[in-house]
Amino acid sequence: MTEPAHPVRWWQRLYVRIYLALLASLAAYALLFLLWHNFPGSHAGPPRIAYALILLAVTVAVGAFPVVRRLMARLERLQQSVDALGSGQLSTRVEIEGQDEVASLAASFNRSAERIEALLRAQKNLLSNASHELRSPVTRMRMAVELMQVQPQPTPELQHELLRSMAELDQLIDEILLASRLDAAPEVLSRSEWIDLTALVAEECAPFDAQFDAQAISLRGDARLLRRLVRNLLENARRYGGGTPIQVRLATNADQAIELDVLDHGPGIAPIEREKIFAPFYRLPGASEQAGGVGLGLSLVRQIADAHGGAVQYLSPGKVGSCFRVILPASQA
Repeated sequence: MTEPAHPVRWWQRLYVRIYLALLASLAAYALLFLLWHNFPGSHAGPPRIAYALILLAVTVAVGAFPVVRRLMARLERLQQSVDALGSGQLSTRVEIEGQDEVASLAASFNRSAERIEALLRAQKNLLSNASHELRSPVTRMRMAVELMQVQPQPTPELQHELLRSMAELDQLIDEILLASRLDAAPEVLSRSEWIDLTALVAEECAPFDAQFDAQAISLRGDARLLRRLVRNLLENARRYGGGTPIQVRLATNADQAIELDVLDHGPGIAPIEREKIFAPFYRLPGASEQAGGVGLGLSLVRQIADAHGGAVQYLSPGKVGSCFRVILPASQA
């Protein structure tokens, strides 16, 4: 990541430096004028005033030229970089020179260029992975439809397979759209509201028969996204927990941050896989499509936590089981 420019101090500002250059030019002119005025044989009169004005203009031009030229050269390089970025060269960056307003502008340009490049890279990866994942349910649906054309009465298994493929396709499209929106606009605080997080988590735990232990906690955020976060964690615990009981804890820690833990007693996750599971479209080795899921659940959990200024991590509660902890900052009224 490009480091932002340091804060511009008053003596580093461009107008101050230009003023100083002009003052230095005027001081040099005054010195030359005094030397000329005291030069033997000098005399007053209109020619001398004209010469004095010409000398003043030349002195100011010579004194200000290096400052103005250096400034314009930096702006020209910045303009060339903007044009290059606009033409599709997303790796274009500007060299940050100095600590003035132009340097701050160059740093802002670099940050924007990095953000644009990251967004387009994420969209490209998302589309590439999505096109691969879409093939499976679409292929199954096509096969089911072809079989239904030759069978007057489709079997219950065939109907079930068709409905499952349609549900998987619907879930995949929904999660792809949500992931794309979070990539494009990760900040949700502008549309946040006060949420009873305890009640929200309790509502999501009920269909999963999860054991819920919680404090009364409220925070500002996007209720729809936080509900999706909790639901994805619960579905992940049910899918990979092997039918073991699910435990959910909600509390504040010593730093007054909010901690949401979702635990299961399944086989757990190998250390080498514990960071990979948050990558989009990643499935654990051996996970079958029959188990459900498209590999976006935990990736969305991380995106939603990041959008709320928080984080998610995997914890190993012991020899067996998994614990996913979401840490959210406590909201201020």
